[in-house]
Formats: sequence, C-alpha cells, structure tokens
Amino acid sequence: MPKVLRRFLEWMLLGGLSLAVLALASLASLTAVAALPPGSASEPVSAQRALALRHLLIQDCGSCHGLRLAGGLGPSLQPRSLGDKPVEFLTYTILNGRPGTAMPPWAALLSESEALWLAREIKGQNP
Repeated sequence: MPKVLRRFLEWMLLGGLSLAVLALASLASLTAVAALPPGSASEPVSAQRALALRHLLIQDCGSCHGLRLAGGLGPSLQPRSLGDKPVEFLTYTILNGRPGTAMPPWAALLSESEALWLAREIKGQNP
C-alpha cells in the first residue's frame, strides 16, 4: 500500500474515532441535562438545574462555540461579542436554532425559562 494512501487511511480512522468520542461525550451530557425535567416557561431555574445548564453550556454549546465560548464552528458567545444582541433574541435562537446553520433547536430539551437563563448566562447577567 502506498505511503500516502496509508497515511490518509490513518488520518480518516483517527478523525472517525475523534468524532465518535465527541458524539459520545455530547450524548452523555445531553443525557445529564435530560435527566432533570425541563421546567415551565414561568418557573425560575433551580440551583440544581442551573448546574446542569452550565454543564450543557460548556459541553454542548462549547463543542461548536469553543470550550471558552470564544468561537469555533459557531460564533463567539462571550458577553463582549453579544453586546448588541438582546436576551430575547438569544433565547429565541436557543429554542429554535438558526435555519441554514449548524445551530440546532433546543426546544425539545429546554423550557423557555431555561433558554432565557442560558441567554442571561452567556450575556453575563445571571447572579
């Protein structure tokens, strides 16, 4: 087998394994978030749910927006980058995704109050 072909196959195998690990990590964190039932839209987020949502923010949002939320496949989610975006817009985006982009809708896993909490968290507005 030519060396170039062997290297290409090794690279593809390594890339496939990396994607599999990332998929399993995402699945594990989604399971952790889904283990706590979403609250209603008017219900405040409990301290326990806030911990699960922070985990979701770092693990799931961070897989596209970067582990420091400074950008990656998706744009930066740091407060200075979101200065002109209203919390309501971010909440809507979290719940409904962004058609034509890699941003998925989270409405099946998050309530409106949880999406609002996440939007405030990335804007640096949570206590």
